[in-house]
Amino acid sequence: MTLDSIPNPDLAITYDDKPRWEVSDHRRQGWHNLHTTTRYGMTLRAPGFLPLRKETDWTIGEQSGVARFLAVPHFSAFAVVRGDRVLYEAYAPDFGPEKPHSIQSITKTTLNLMLGRVVAEGLVDLNETVGTYLPEIGSGYATATVKDVANMNVVNDYTEDWSDPNASVFDLDAAIGWRPPREGQEENTIRSFLCGVTGNDLTNHAGDLDYKSANTEVLAWIVERVSGRPLRDWLIEIVEAAGLEGCLHISCDRAGVPVLAGGASLTARDLARYGLLFARGGEGVDGRRVGDATFMAETRSDTSGPSWPTASGYIRYNRQMSTNGTFVGHGGWGGQYLLVNHETDTAVVYFSVLEDRTAEDLEFFAPLVEMMAAVAAK
Repeated sequence: MTLDSIPNPDLAITYDDKPRWEVSDHRRQGWHNLHTTTRYGMTLRAPGFLPLRKETDWTIGEQSGVARFLAVPHFSAFAVVRGDRVLYEAYAPDFGPEKPHSIQSITKTTLNLMLGRVVAEGLVDLNETVGTYLPEIGSGYATATVKDVANMNVVNDYTEDWSDPNASVFDLDAAIGWRPPREGQEENTIRSFLCGVTGNDLTNHAGDLDYKSANTEVLAWIVERVSGRPLRDWLIEIVEAAGLEGCLHISCDRAGVPVLAGGASLTARDLARYGLLFARGGEGVDGRRVGDATFMAETRSDTSGPSWPTASGYIRYNRQMSTNGTFVGHGGWGGQYLLVNHETDTAVVYFSVLEDRTAEDLEFFAPLVEMMAAVAAK
């Protein structure tokens, strides 16, 4: 006997070819609860955490730029942490300091730590081709250099246009359990999907950033392959070094591969704790180093990578992070940003959930980053 079933309402495709949790009417709840919505995931927690004490500087909240971004309806959380002190934090009425929030593409910064280690250990040459490390990879990545993949400087047939329902990013979403596969298609894993990405001339002749979340998953696969260590173990090491107080929640595909392109959810304070790893050059609270301090310094100082579109043109993309030569950071789809200033030992976190059609607004990010950079610099 076969019992009837109905589609899970959170994952069912509603309109605009998107699952319910992703469309604007339900997006805020979706971003606040993505760690319990996706089909597969894992939760990691540290045995000890970095204690933070409040030393509130109210003048931060009085700055016009800060006040503007705390007043917008899509705001969720804002935190400024310097060393082990919380200088300022604020939360929306429907959010709070102990609630995890999807950080989307900020998750990509974990690859800066992982890639830095394998490069420092001589396991990966940034100028070598992806096919050298992953001989089974498809034509969309085989002849691209690891450096170009890390810098979002590769052109292939993978597309990440959230306004286009036929974009291949939605097939990647199906492979990571964020939506069902398209009608008539079987469910991929992350890596079977990557092997299917095609391309011819992979050179980015335009010169501007060609942002592809699939690139991050390629790098993660390389790290796992050359190190012989599962990505889960790398993440445990990062969680423990950052001294997270709560849990790192991260999506996986059905094979158990964590989604490093955008699958993590953290509290605002824990994202700041994580960000401070970059301010400390990878020094962990447990005395263990993650990443590589030289690799991080080169990430920050090398502004030769492709630039973001005009609104943020002074920011370059380098080794899975954005930088202007002073700060490093990364944004997340839907309105999140992490910015770290190593000179002031400061991490600034902003969470929000944009409610336009595509959850993308580069003109929103440009002034946000300027505000966060100014706060971190003082």
